[in-house]
Amino acid sequence: MMEFLAEHGTELIIKTWEHFYISLAAIVLGVVVAVPLGIIFSRMPKIADRFISVVGILQTIPSLAILAFFIPILGVGKIPAILALFFYSLLPILRNTYIGVRDVDKGVIEAGKGMGMSNWQSIVKMELPLSLPVIMAGIRLSTVYLIGWAALAAFIGGGGLGDFIFDGLNLYQPSLIVAGTVPATILALIADRSLALLESRLTSDGLKESSDAA
Repeated sequence: MMEFLAEHGTELIIKTWEHFYISLAAIVLGVVVAVPLGIIFSRMPKIADRFISVVGILQTIPSLAILAFFIPILGVGKIPAILALFFYSLLPILRNTYIGVRDVDKGVIEAGKGMGMSNWQSIVKMELPLSLPVIMAGIRLSTVYLIGWAALAAFIGGGGLGDFIFDGLNLYQPSLIVAGTVPATILALIADRSLALLESRLTSDGLKESSDAA
């Protein structure tokens, strides 16, 4: 173990950072796009159900095929890897946002309107805080999946811990496979736990604001 760290320690740190960066960029893009879309779709359920079904079907396409699809358009490297992972992050976040906002108690929304809240104020002060646990569940699920799938970025020169895994497979060196797998697993666990703590904090703050608004 010590010999491996002495030989590959610096590279391991760099690859772990690359893996984290690719995953973080993809999930941030997913949140920025999918959460507003989910809110919009909660106002148009017929279109939403069809759109989410189409996205669900598209996400059955193997991830390697999606990566390969972006190569002729964007070449190789981190950008196509991030976009491919972003594509896979959409469905859980979009679906959970749509379901969470849609299922907010209509009585609470009507009470807000009765107090003179605009549609935007209702979303920010009532609907998002109340649906936050469901939305965060989608974000956590996407994040854990993306950290695992980010290993495939190595196929198109995106870097990350996948480089160790595929080098280990090609060179028949289990130590390299372990060096790529263990940090990725730890990253996923840390990310999930961090998001759980963030969810707890945001949920308590959001519910307090909602009760104050009511």
